Amino acid sequence: MKLSLEAEEVATFYGKMLDHEYTTKEAFQKNFFTDWKIQMTSEERKVIQHLHKCDFSEIHKYFVDKSEARKTLPKEEKEKLKEEASRLQEEFGFCTLDGHREKIGNFKIEPPGLFRGRGDHPKMGMLKKRIMPEDIIINCSKDSKIPEPPPGHRWKEVRCDNTVTWLASWTENVQNGIKYIMLNPSSKLKGEKDWQKYETARRLKNVVGQIRSQYRADWKSREMKMRQRAVALYFIDKLALRAGNEKEEGETADTVGCCSLRVEHIQLHPELDGQTYMVEFDFLGKDSIRYYNKVPVEKEVFKNLKLFMENKSPEDDLFDRLNTVKLNKHLQDLMDGLTAKVFRTYNASITLQDQLKELTNDEDSVAAKILSYNRANRAVALLCNHQRALPKTFEKSMQNLQAKIDAKEEQLKDAKKGLKKAKREHKDSQSSKSKKDMEKKKSLCDRLEDQLMKLKLQATDKEENKQIALGTSKLNYLDPRITVAWCKKFGVPIEKIYNKAQREKFAWAIDMTNEDFEF
Repeated sequence: MKLSLEAEEVATFYGKMLDHEYTTKEAFQKNFFTDWKIQMTSEERKVIQHLHKCDFSEIHKYFVDKSEARKTLPKEEKEKLKEEASRLQEEFGFCTLDGHREKIGNFKIEPPGLFRGRGDHPKMGMLKKRIMPEDIIINCSKDSKIPEPPPGHRWKEVRCDNTVTWLASWTENVQNGIKYIMLNPSSKLKGEKDWQKYETARRLKNVVGQIRSQYRADWKSREMKMRQRAVALYFIDKLALRAGNEKEEGETADTVGCCSLRVEHIQLHPELDGQTYMVEFDFLGKDSIRYYNKVPVEKEVFKNLKLFMENKSPEDDLFDRLNTVKLNKHLQDLMDGLTAKVFRTYNASITLQDQLKELTNDEDSVAAKILSYNRANRAVALLCNHQRALPKTFEKSMQNLQAKIDAKEEQLKDAKKGLKKAKREHKDSQSSKSKKDMEKKKSLCDRLEDQLMKLKLQATDKEENKQIALGTSKLNYLDPRITVAWCKKFGVPIEKIYNKAQREKFAWAIDMTNEDFEF
């Protein structure tokens, strides 16, 4: 069936994703089909009435072939594409801020496509429309050369606001969220903000003992609202829960944070798994990621939770005398600049520092130290509930890795046989030639053993890491100075932990930190 241009384009968005897990989800299919029908002509709508009767395999094959063709491009063609990307970066990827040339982060606008969302987002599959110049607000100084809109178009607005750090903004149609073009994380301005964020978390270290004593005392308060606030703060501190913001009814998924927990989200177990006073949490957190956890709590917390749940229905608020506004005001009173996120940053960074001290062995090889670092980072990701779906290619890449391990073990076996033979020959002849041969074979065995160990550590790391996302905590919650100090102290090259973009983002920490830094 020949489709109209608008309907065809939207069909290609779906066809492109045919081998993705998203297209198997009912919500994704339903939302896509609804939005696709809007793009169709009335004739097309009469014919196309059921998504399951549509065959997108030809479209999918087209994109797979295109992708394969890109991979097999001749070297000169690849160089040309690289040069073109560099030219675009040079022309559009920089701005001047306070007299300094600064790199821009995302200078390309996301093309139209289907919204994915994270977790089980209720809007997955909806059409993300093309952003036009008429949707965009440009922000630059009065005396600068204002960028030209494409021919025949105009910008929505050009403003000169030096109180914000964005350079352009627009509103996307799926969640009506404002999107921005910002400076690159490596810019001076972003570096300063980062430094301030971690310094605020370090200030919390000086008062956290006092805060904990206070909320413990408040568990026995005569006022119910004080008790609720104290228990919520205990959860934010101990479990790194987000505060949780009230949302418009029906706006997005039924996601909650600490203050918006309902009775149905927790179960109390006086005894469970051999431990007492256990609380079982089960709710959708930020980005519709499920938070499921069973944790032992202190007796007073358990008693209070029981009290908060009395005579309430499952859909009633657990903390009915508390909201985020009240909680944030209280946090500000406890320490200037304190928020639930500061607690999260503080606990994440302290956890990393403590875990690194516990897990790192000075005598270990660099590969073993990196495994220790990733394990410490994993402890933080678990604390912050940074999950990810099992990567599609996981099984395949594990099989490939195992094949490499098997081949390396075979090589090592042969090399050991060769060494054994060389030792015998040297024992018989005692010549310098046989000695040299024996040393050469020994050196080969050592090298192969080292390579085998690296591969095995890699496999362990991959297996332990399969459903945990380490990137979020590494980029947003862990003071980079802890990592830099650890690398310097234990002789681990910084590029083994931070990739190029991360090294640019944390340049301020790399330059200023010595191995004695303590969070």
